[in-house]
Amino acid sequence: MNKTVIDAHNLVRVYDQKTVPVYALNGVHLHIERGEFTAIKGPSGSGKTTLLNMIGGLDSPTNGYVNINGTNITEMKGNKLIDFRLHNIGFVFQSYNLIPVLTAKENIEFIMLLQKRPADETGKRVKELLQQVGLTDKANKKPGELSGGQQQRVAVARALAPKPQFILADEPTANLDSVSAGNLLDIMAKLNKEENMTFVFSTHDQRVIDRAKRVITLEDGKIVADTAPAPIIHED
Repeated sequence: MNKTVIDAHNLVRVYDQKTVPVYALNGVHLHIERGEFTAIKGPSGSGKTTLLNMIGGLDSPTNGYVNINGTNITEMKGNKLIDFRLHNIGFVFQSYNLIPVLTAKENIEFIMLLQKRPADETGKRVKELLQQVGLTDKANKKPGELSGGQQQRVAVARALAPKPQFILADEPTANLDSVSAGNLLDIMAKLNKEENMTFVFSTHDQRVIDRAKRVITLEDGKIVADTAPAPIIHED
């Protein structure tokens, strides 16, 4: 299995090119290996969400390219790109993005139905995921019947459902209270440790940054720092 899951090279994203150019990204190079737990931080307008959208194939760069597990997704278009995202990339959004008329169980299994997986495999996977995110007893609840933290845990389970190469989480704790955010991060950290699942966050949340194994700082569309936080030393 390829150790490198994300290889972004010289990413540039320019808006309003016909008037005054605005560089959302300006020459970003990013290399993410399997099993990383990485936070991308920076002030509003620094390019965090734009970078995640480029990595996830939700937007196209003005210049540069993105390789996912050795595949150049920048050259993909239409259904080919949609199909690639479906099988390789998991997304967790700030606003949860659950389908309100579906139950927690149905929201998780929906993406596997799109993948045309066998019913027995889908049922087993949904049960396993609900257990992993601690929502077995909420399987038949619709999003409106769940707290924000519970909805975001359903969103994480949905992102994991297709067994993606990695998960992109855009401000996943922004709408959560401190207890719910902590619970969510505990689940993600456990998945990272036990299943080697790769997570890339965009965040303002210091709680996410403190747990990250690697912190990338963006300013004005450029990476200005890329560090591993100092380990916490416990005195005897």
